[in-house]
Amino acid sequence: MHRVAGVIAVFAFWGTGFADASQQPQKVSNSFELPRSDLTSAETLSNQLASLSPRVDRTEAKLLADCAYATVSQLRRQYRMFGTPIFNNFLIYHGLRKRGYCYQWSEDLLVALDALKLKSLELHWGEANPGNWRENNCLVVTAKGQSFRSGIMLDCWRHLGHLYFQPVMADTDPYVENRAYARFVLARSAAPSASGPNHRVAFQSRAEASGKTGDH
Repeated sequence: MHRVAGVIAVFAFWGTGFADASQQPQKVSNSFELPRSDLTSAETLSNQLASLSPRVDRTEAKLLADCAYATVSQLRRQYRMFGTPIFNNFLIYHGLRKRGYCYQWSEDLLVALDALKLKSLELHWGEANPGNWRENNCLVVTAKGQSFRSGIMLDCWRHLGHLYFQPVMADTDPYVENRAYARFVLARSAAPSASGPNHRVAFQSRAEASGKTGDH
């Protein structure tokens, strides 16, 4: 199993929930050690992010891509993924795993990427089929000032913790932006006691009180 090192401030909040950001180091590493198997994919993602606009800083595009792959690799071990995504949902539902629903992957990745404080790229919360058992969540990255639908989606759940990305418009799921939930996730990372919007769908009655529940 590969080690992921050098992600000091980004990984410090993981565990069963979100830590108080005021207790974490404020500097974020600008380099990440990726599993060898992810190097080519991270470079491809970096190039796609840089191509979103001539105004995108290529250094930031690489930083985001490397952080995303390092983060997902770390989370995959912490979540103890096993079997299939649906089977992991079953384990979480019955209390045998603490995290691993699609929205939890996206929450943890959003907090990690937001800590990079990027200037030429923006992060968005995407959700498809919100409010029912088919709901799926992802992050969408755009060039600063561009629309949600012009961005590249980052989905951690569908391939069992192996990052999947493509233009959000090309995906079969009809993703829409949920700005309120993105704000809630980032606020909660700094204040874990914050309560979120009421967003319940089928399956996850035993999940943590995040305000968003769903079978993904």
